[in-house]
Amino acid sequence: MAQARLATTTSLTSSALGLAATSKTNGVVEELLGADSWEEFEIDVPWGTVAGKWWGSRNRQPIIALHGWQDNCGSFDRLCPLLPADSAVLAIDLPGHGKSTHYPQGMQYFIFWDGICLIRRIVRKYNWKNVTLLGHSLGGALTFMYAASFPEEVAKLINIDIAGPTVRGIQRIAEGTGKALDKFLDYESLPESKQPCYSYNEMIKLVLDAYDGSVDEASVKILMQRGMRHNPTKDGYLFARDLRLKVSLLGMFTAEQTLAYARQIRCKVLNIRGTPGMKFETPQVYADVIATLKEHAAHVVYVEVPGTHHLHLVTPERVASHINHFLRDQ
Repeated sequence: MAQARLATTTSLTSSALGLAATSKTNGVVEELLGADSWEEFEIDVPWGTVAGKWWGSRNRQPIIALHGWQDNCGSFDRLCPLLPADSAVLAIDLPGHGKSTHYPQGMQYFIFWDGICLIRRIVRKYNWKNVTLLGHSLGGALTFMYAASFPEEVAKLINIDIAGPTVRGIQRIAEGTGKALDKFLDYESLPESKQPCYSYNEMIKLVLDAYDGSVDEASVKILMQRGMRHNPTKDGYLFARDLRLKVSLLGMFTAEQTLAYARQIRCKVLNIRGTPGMKFETPQVYADVIATLKEHAAHVVYVEVPGTHHLHLVTPERVASHINHFLRDQ
């Protein structure tokens, strides 16, 4: 039930894309997964398939990795190569993201609740025990919720630049519900022929601008390998993600709800906060969640690492050493 800051000296033999095969931490050389240690993976679900990348050995129970809102599993493409060679990671595209099937027409995305159920569906399908979860942003909120919902079945929780579900004030939720519903119905009825179509360079610039400094151009190109699809009728590109995902207000949490779930978590926790990282509407909730976890979880490691909200993608070497230490020694 303690807070700790990791102080390690790590040297990574990596290129700008993080193509490391070994790392040296405090004089100890460690074999890493490397950039080519993955293959495409699909899981059948009632509405289609959930796609992803399986990093490392298929004979090991993997760490389950979940990306952020409107990203995809490519979010971990620079981090996974820097993880220990004896680990395995299943990084999935959440429903409606990347190469995963969109929900059928008429269904809404309640992104937090849907995600918890998806993790449970996967864990039950493969009968995995004492799982380790890794999440960034929305993915971190989902892994947090899962660890709270099944406290005796999660061994370790690793979250990047998120403490728990995004908190919104009750008044803001109430005032925005009507607009969110109309926005959802507008997106649902928008035919593909009316959706914006861009050239490759236009798409990259558009996404780069939209992330407002959280990612660099090289990171955008990684994300868009799964984040856009070719539109043969106009010889351009469309976003691969479901437009309905843009309606995210429905299903948001209050601070009280988030803290109640935090009190349920019992596993070991590593929380990596980017500095400056993401700006939150109620930043105090982050600290409150960490404090609550320290009271109830088996062990809590909280570190602050210089970087943007997407620090695991833009500067993965700053994140990997903390994760590797936590996986190995905690």
